Amino acid sequence: AERAVAAVRTGRAGVIGAREVTAEEGEPLPFGATWDGKGVNFALFSAHAEKVELCLFDARGRRELQRIALPGHTDQIWHGYLRDARPGLLYGYRVYGPYDPSRGHRFNANKLLIDPYAKALIGPLRWSDAHFGYRLGAPRQDLSFDRRDNASGMPKSVVHDPAFTWTGERRPAVAWRDTVVYEMHVRGFTQRHPAVPAPLRGSFAALSTPAVLDYLVKLGVTSIELLPVHAFVDDRRLVQNGLRNYWGYNTIGFFAPHPGYLTEGNPAEFKSMVRHFHEAGLEVLLDVVYNHTAEGDQSGPTLSFRGIDNVSYYRLGADPRFYDDVSGCGNTLDLQHPRVLQMVLDSLRYWAGEMRVDGFRFDLAPALSRDAAGFDPNGAFLKAVAQDPLLGRVKLIAEPWDVGPGGYQTGHFPPGWSEWNDAFRDGARRFWRGDAGSIPALAARLTGSSDLFEHAGRRVRASLNFVTAHDGFTLADLVAYARKHNEANLEDNKDGADENLSWNCGVEGPSDDPQIRVLRARQQRNFLATLAFAQGVPMLTAGDERGRTQRGNNNAYCHDSELSWLDWSPPDDPQLETFVRAVLRIRRESAAFRRERFFTGRALGEGLRKDLTWLTSDGLEMSEAEWHDAGLRFIGLVFGDEKPGPEDRLMLLYLNAHAAPVAARLPAHPVGWELLVDTGATPAYLAPALAANELAIAAHSLVLLRTREP
Repeated sequence: AERAVAAVRTGRAGVIGAREVTAEEGEPLPFGATWDGKGVNFALFSAHAEKVELCLFDARGRRELQRIALPGHTDQIWHGYLRDARPGLLYGYRVYGPYDPSRGHRFNANKLLIDPYAKALIGPLRWSDAHFGYRLGAPRQDLSFDRRDNASGMPKSVVHDPAFTWTGERRPAVAWRDTVVYEMHVRGFTQRHPAVPAPLRGSFAALSTPAVLDYLVKLGVTSIELLPVHAFVDDRRLVQNGLRNYWGYNTIGFFAPHPGYLTEGNPAEFKSMVRHFHEAGLEVLLDVVYNHTAEGDQSGPTLSFRGIDNVSYYRLGADPRFYDDVSGCGNTLDLQHPRVLQMVLDSLRYWAGEMRVDGFRFDLAPALSRDAAGFDPNGAFLKAVAQDPLLGRVKLIAEPWDVGPGGYQTGHFPPGWSEWNDAFRDGARRFWRGDAGSIPALAARLTGSSDLFEHAGRRVRASLNFVTAHDGFTLADLVAYARKHNEANLEDNKDGADENLSWNCGVEGPSDDPQIRVLRARQQRNFLATLAFAQGVPMLTAGDERGRTQRGNNNAYCHDSELSWLDWSPPDDPQLETFVRAVLRIRRESAAFRRERFFTGRALGEGLRKDLTWLTSDGLEMSEAEWHDAGLRFIGLVFGDEKPGPEDRLMLLYLNAHAAPVAARLPAHPVGWELLVDTGATPAYLAPALAANELAIAAHSLVLLRTREP
């Protein structure tokens, strides 16, 4: 960075020290800071600005060396070119314009602003009152104006060199039917890993280590979904309470990797991680947050978008002083504005193209396609993604709800998208908790949720199934706690969901009772097997296979500590990980669990079996009355490959949520059945064993059988 500044000193770039120089006009596109080998072009969109200054800083980002008015102004884009500037140069913007919150304008040139297109950031956000565009504590609140300079405490944007050698790299291109998603936190997964060198722990580089890659491959997952890795900041309230924005759903830069996950601040570390994952056959998916930013509501700080052009970047209310907040985080980006939509699409293309990621999970996705009337499945964002030649080929996963009116949109995203299926989560939890009348919902979820997704040519993979996620109880806590315990969040236990559909198996929290421990271990296996053997795309949460606990906290978003980090010491249930590997292997080796089209319930041909048959414990097909029996907590289903042939082998799955064993008569078959999985056995069956004509299925257990080889 010092060399870059020295280079600028000798060029015609602005005011450096006592030397007067002038920036060249440059070009309005591309946005951001672009090095062309001779210098750097800077371009920033602001429809309502009156002047934009580029601010250059020393190598540590502590001292502002000069301010340069961008001379170019084309189609609402401010631009300038610094000849001889180089990658590594630290910079920020000051944007001049009206400060008039009553009209939505919040320009304040006393505030240094992050470039929305910055590919790298350096330095933490050091909180102070100077980061707010208004005077905190003033009688007029955000209508007042603050004249303090905040530059010393702001992260600095960095001119980035994109050079990286991808020679020989190939994307795994895992088919949807083969995909098993593994939701992981970059820092939490490796922070306590004994085989990862201490200086690397918690970073992208840590995920590239052989021990981590070997673990993921052997587990049997295919696609690693990373919680937010875009640059984010910690809320001031959390910092003041000694907490952090651990999950990262507080984005301030949509192109820059989070500096805290880089060991040396170079975004190439992320690229190296992707390359290692691809070499191991693993996909990289990103959890992305384009619905809101870290600037919050009208009382929040001025860090970037708000000070660049508040009216353009955010959805404002009927009173433009306030924000139309459908994210629950204070503001909502306005993707109806063409430049904001362009920024989001440019960000997605950057990560899919330049950074080579394989797909995205969109946080609060309905917020991205809202107009004045609400969510629009044919909105500009969704249509733009569908026609994009790059984005149309990567995996697209929606979290299909936000907190705005009509925000619950599960099943309503267009073809090409998969969706987090909370109905699967709730149906599985209700059934294994033993709720009355839960059989019909469970049946729909086991077979791909056709009631939600079978329209417009959508296929089974539209349903992304999960039992747990980062938000909520871990699997171990789901079977050990009946209520949340979020006191450590310092919000009087008012945060987080109150209804978790959980069952503590008789005792709240840890227990030394051997019967309760056995039941909890069985219930965890029930959930994991239900997930593995259901139609759709399964998603596991990192650490569930090792019994990770958050001690009953179902909203650990603010804990960058051992409460959230994965514990790599020997687990209490050492066979649980073995069980997960086994059920994922069974899924991988049998096409019967990886259908692309929904079941029909019709015969496969004259005189042939149905593609799906629901069974009672007598081995007979369920009657209409049995479907409506609220006291029934046992169900069986038999099915086979989507395209049966001579080698077709049927699968028979029994689920028993009764508190007592059930004697199940197996349906007659010429070659008989073999037992693959029995969660009620100790240890659970994980290898083929011959089965008799009748099988005692233990209380609270799942059994999987397969027809024997002819």
